[in-house]
Amino acid sequence: MSPSDQETDSLGSLEDRIQRAVQLVSRLRQEREAAVQEAAEARRAAAVLADEVKTLQAERKQVRSRIEKLLGQIDQLSAS
Repeated sequence: MSPSDQETDSLGSLEDRIQRAVQLVSRLRQEREAAVQEAAEARRAAAVLADEVKTLQAERKQVRSRIEKLLGQIDQLSAS
């Protein structure tokens, strides 16, 4: 093999490795973007669920208060 053939093979090998590196970087950027979007969606879903929990806790508090009031009225009837 002549020196120019070896240089061509080395250059071709380097070119292949660079192309694979570029493809890898491109794929990793796409995966990163997908992960960032997924994380943002998860944060939005968590915020919605947190609001829902607060609403349910408030409703539970109201129901408990109403039940305690009703029990108090029943106790008054029993005491009479």
